[in-house]
Amino acid sequence: MDEMELSVHEAAELLKSENPPRLVDVREEFEREICLIPGSIQLTEELAEEMLGTWDKNAAIIFTCHHGGRSRGAAEYFVQQGFTQVKNLTGGIDAWSLYIDPEIARY
Repeated sequence: MDEMELSVHEAAELLKSENPPRLVDVREEFEREICLIPGSIQLTEELAEEMLGTWDKNAAIIFTCHHGGRSRGAAEYFVQQGFTQVKNLTGGIDAWSLYIDPEIARY
């Protein structure tokens, strides 16, 4: 696993920490209606503009999607924009459901 990838187990621990990273979900709204990781925020065009314009480039951010592919692309993009603490949730919400929270629906 490369350094941008983060396992669901590592992410779960970080999200429980005193200063948790922001969890940014790149999935479409219809996918989020099926299931989502509590506390995640949807990456909309407006949020992307806000992130690029006002977020601290050293802020810890974890990107997620269904299986980790789309979120990997988003993570790489934000690294190219100068963000330094970006991770991709390996396996996405599907892996989260399998290993962390089986109450989250799989699709």
